[in-house]
This record gives sequence, structure tokens and C-alpha cells, in this order.
Amino acid sequence: MAVNTTPEAPLPVGEVSRLIGGWIDRLGAVWVEGQITQLSRRPGAGVVFLTLRDPSYDISVGVTCYRQVFDAVADVVSEGARVVVLAKPEWYAPRGQLSLRAAEIRPVGVGELLARLEQLKKALAREGLFAPERKKPLPFLPQLVGLVCGRASAAERDVLENARHRWPAVRFEVRNVAVQGVHAVSQVVQAVKELDAIDDVDVIIVARGGGSVEDLLPFSDEQLIRTVAQCRTPVVSAIGHEPDNPLLDQVADLRASTPTDAAKKVVPDVGEEYERVRLLRDRARRCVAALVEREERGLAHALARPSIEDPHRMIDVRADQVADLLDRGRRCLRHQLDRADSELTHTHARVVALSPAATLKRGYAVLQKADGHAVRDPGEVEAGEALRARVSEGEFSVRVDT
Repeated sequence: MAVNTTPEAPLPVGEVSRLIGGWIDRLGAVWVEGQITQLSRRPGAGVVFLTLRDPSYDISVGVTCYRQVFDAVADVVSEGARVVVLAKPEWYAPRGQLSLRAAEIRPVGVGELLARLEQLKKALAREGLFAPERKKPLPFLPQLVGLVCGRASAAERDVLENARHRWPAVRFEVRNVAVQGVHAVSQVVQAVKELDAIDDVDVIIVARGGGSVEDLLPFSDEQLIRTVAQCRTPVVSAIGHEPDNPLLDQVADLRASTPTDAAKKVVPDVGEEYERVRLLRDRARRCVAALVEREERGLAHALARPSIEDPHRMIDVRADQVADLLDRGRRCLRHQLDRADSELTHTHARVVALSPAATLKRGYAVLQKADGHAVRDPGEVEAGEALRARVSEGEFSVRVDT
């Protein structure tokens, strides 16, 4: 329950410490998991002192136990080992210090660690942190490469030497960190965040040499996995050797089997690129030469065609055809005109032969009454009636005599 205090009625430090001790005593015994960072076994002492640390959250707590409790696991437990402790929280009032009194210590075996990693792997996979669509492509030619590795380690040397041998102009931003032990997770996470915040860093390599399952545990830590998943910069995992497979390999944008392999995958080889450029240039020249040769053949074939070789030939042929058609047309028209002229002459002769004028030329005359009607019957005229007589050369007047 909360304690009521005021500035006028504060609690003494001793009372506060006593109250905290009372609250902690009510917690009871708990099972705690952590990594042993400090171990003190003084000769002749009946109590063993050790420190348990949570690598993911950088939190430590002191643990005490009787010698017989620790002796039961002394052969398999040392600094750096992961253990599960059954302990009761204790509050040391004079110093205001929290510690754990261990009643049982159990080492965490490799099999159990692997089982926990498998469970964590499945949980993170269900969240989609390992999905292929989340992975970012690496740049073709990174200008600045971020490298997270151990200080003066073989992994650092392998990456730097191989990368600079392949592309001498490449630059590195190196962060040296602890790659195993209780401080590894926090330092690697901090280094990755720092490199990811640098805009000029094009890709980040997290590298470490081979080791046991326990040595590589920091690279399967959930906090590190989530940090890498949130990076905007592509991350390459180069942990251990080919058989090693920490969870960092699953979340990274690219997995390299070794640090040397990471350098080869991140940085292109200048010699290979020169050779590729030469091959592509030769291929381009061959393609252009083949294209020009094909077009030249096509042009020569086109120039060899009669219409191109002698362009006036078609006009001359058409001109001769037009001349023949024109002469044929003239002959046909002349023939038609001659035939029409002959028919007209014959028709004219027939018309002339049958015309009244021809009859009049033979001495005949046509009598017409005053109204112009021809007299065909003597009964049509009367005595003394004036008529007109029309002959071949003209006409004259006549009168009917009874």
C-alpha cells in the first residue's frame, strides 16, 4: 500500500529502506534467467558471489548463494554461461541494495538454447520479419560501407582487405564492438543504429568469425533482430562459417557465408567489371558492324533494282506505250472518220437523189396555191385562180384557164 507523506512529515531513510525490504520479501522465490558476467569464489568462504546480466536490455543484478549450491554446477558453469536460477529477492537495508539469494542453479544447455531459438524464429517469422519482400537490394557500387565487427579481428581484416583488393576506391565506416559476451548485443545494436543514421552509408556489414553456439548467441538476440528489421540501409550478415546460421541471417537483406564472402558480394571486382565492360563493348561493336553490313547489303540490293539503277527506263517504257496507244487511237479515229465520211457521202447521195430538188431538175414543177399547199388534184383549183409554179431554177405565177 502507498505510504502517506508530506514535506512536513517525511519518512526517514531507514524507514523507507525497511518498507522496501518488506515489499520485496512478499515477492517470494522466482526463476530468473541470465548470463554470468562476474563470479567470485573466495577460498574458505561459504558464500559465492556472482552477477547475472540480461544481454538484451543491459540490466544486471547481484546473486549470492551458498557454496554447496554452486558446487553442484561448478564443473559446467563459468563466466559467460547462461543459467536459470531459483532465487528469492533480498533487500540489504544498510546499503539500500537489491540482490538475489539463489537456492538452485541450472545451466542452460545447448539443446535448450536451440529450442528457444527455434521458438523465437517461428514467432518472428509469423510477424513477417523474414519475408523476402521486406529485403532491400544492395547498391551496385557502394561509396561508403558500414562495418560492425570485433576490434583487430580476422573478420575485420578479411572484409577490408578483400574489399579494397576488389575495388580500391571503396571507403569504410568501421564500428568495433564486442562480438560475444554480455556486452555484445547492446554494442552491436548501438553500432547498427549509428551506421544506419549516416546518410552516406550505402550498406552495413555485420561480421564475425566462427564460434560455438553460445558464442554466436548475441546474433540471434530478439532486440538485434528487430533493430536490423527497422534499418533503412541494406544489412549484410556475415557471421561465422557456412554451417552457422544465427537469426541475423534470416532478417538481413543478404546472407554471406563468411566475412570474405560478404566483401565479394558487397563490393564489385574492378578487374571483372573492366572485363565485363570490354566484352560488352566488343559485343556492341559486333552488333553495330553486323547492322551496318546488313543495311549495306540491303542498300546494294535496292540499288541493283531496275527502277533505281535506271530510273528513266520505266518512263521510257511508259512513253513508248503511250506513243503506241496514241498512234493506235489516231488510226482508230481516222478509220472511224473515214467510215463516217463514206456513210455520210452515200447518205447525202441518196438524199439528193430522193429530194424534190432533183425531181425539179428533171423538168418537173410544183403548183402551189396562195396558202402554199401543193395542188395534187385538178378539182382543188377553180377557173381563173392564181397559182404559183415552182421549178428547179425558181418559180413563177400561173392562172387556171377553164
